[in-house]
Amino acid sequence: MISCSYIGIDVSKAQLDLADATSSRCLPNTKSGVAALLKTLPPRAHLVLEATGGYERPLVAAAHSAGIAISVLNPARVRHFARASGRLAKTDPIDAALLRDFGQALQPSAEPTPHPARAQLAQLVHARQQLIDLRTQLSNALEHLSLPLLRQSFASQIRSLNTRIARIEAAIEHTIADCSELASRASALCSHRGVGLQTTAVLLAYLPELGQANRAQIAALAGLAPFNRDSGQSQGPRFTNGGRPQVRRALYLAALTTIRSKNSKVGAFYHLLRSKAKPAKVALIAAARKLLCHLNSSLKSLH
Repeated sequence: MISCSYIGIDVSKAQLDLADATSSRCLPNTKSGVAALLKTLPPRAHLVLEATGGYERPLVAAAHSAGIAISVLNPARVRHFARASGRLAKTDPIDAALLRDFGQALQPSAEPTPHPARAQLAQLVHARQQLIDLRTQLSNALEHLSLPLLRQSFASQIRSLNTRIARIEAAIEHTIADCSELASRASALCSHRGVGLQTTAVLLAYLPELGQANRAQIAALAGLAPFNRDSGQSQGPRFTNGGRPQVRRALYLAALTTIRSKNSKVGAFYHLLRSKAKPAKVALIAAARKLLCHLNSSLKSLH
């Protein structure tokens, strides 16, 4: 097996700090800087970096276009690795070296090259959620305003946001319809009770493994898998942990809609758990997990 050359990259708004096996250097986080970085990589290079909320996207897109392996890590995993290895100091060059060592020690899998339509869909879904969150903040603030000038200003902003959200939702629908793969998957997902277009868009954008992973794997990816907390003879309660928050929230809301009907399998399952004195939230999370498993099964036939 040919070994990879792991290269850690600490990404910030202005620059890219690199650390390979023998040296470290710094390049600007610009189009020309990214291009220069990719040209100097050794054979079998595998880039390792943290998710930064967006500053890493040009580098990730360029690496995928060039066919270079790249892993984008959850920052919490990297900090746990740092503490486990006794590294308390934090600077950009130190973080780059830490990411390099993380790659060498744990050999993370490379990010799959995203489908262009799915990448566009993810941006639209993320933008829609940001506007919805902003609308919620303004609506909550409006309830406590008494001055007509302020109420008028906030109400005007809310109306503007409603228009923008509607436009994005139309763009989401068109993006799905224009891609045959996304359209077929969306049709299968929307056939389930409680799963509408926006929930489907979240699943298509943030859970591409849906229909390809098994029940345990897909539940863990969504953050709906209960994990053991046992030690010795003590058996602690099971808790969900980790996963993708956007997916978990979408499934949680879809499950809320589904459990209102006892005629659905998921609703019947929820009410069965409640009849056995299971707490409402435990039963709801279990219902969301069951819904996810149904969705996962329905997409397996498409592969």
